Amino acid sequence: MSFIEKNFLAGAVLFSLATSAFAQNKVGTINIQQAIVSTKDGQKAAAELQTRFEPRRKEIEKANAGVQALQEQYKKLGTVGSEDAKRKLQSDIEMKSKSLQRDSEDAQAEFDQEQQKVLNELGGRIMQVINKYATDNGFSMILDISSPQTPVIWASNTLDITNEVIKLYDANAPSTMAPPATKTAAPAAPKAPAAPVKK
Repeated sequence: MSFIEKNFLAGAVLFSLATSAFAQNKVGTINIQQAIVSTKDGQKAAAELQTRFEPRRKEIEKANAGVQALQEQYKKLGTVGSEDAKRKLQSDIEMKSKSLQRDSEDAQAEFDQEQQKVLNELGGRIMQVINKYATDNGFSMILDISSPQTPVIWASNTLDITNEVIKLYDANAPSTMAPPATKTAAPAAPKAPAAPVKK
């Protein structure tokens, strides 16, 4: 047997052993973010969070409309309004715009903080379900594909256990739920309109 043939045979044996070892290690993937928001508890939490922040969102929308109305008023003054009137109106616009910007940022930060609390709490419960499912079904590894940091270049759909985990979670956490929330939307945080340029 030649040197090349020996190397080829050795390589084939190593590849066969590696393939066999990989086959013995059952690997699965899951989109944890999707799993969390798709459970009944996740849908209920999203709806409750949305309802809780709805009054704040409406306040911000009202303030934004107020600033826009002042800007329209400033435009209408044009060249017919007095300089004092325009300066006062411009000052009001700048003050209300800054206040709107602060309120919008505060509301968004508070919403994000509350949303993170919910995700952390539900995430802990989901992990318990994943551990049970993986153990019961002989998985050696579960990879979270919802994170861009996960080093998964490609994975077959047959490895995805997201739907199974959602079903298992809901089956073990029965409760009366609010109508499903298709998306957890942050409260509207419109950017403060730009104040008129001083002349």
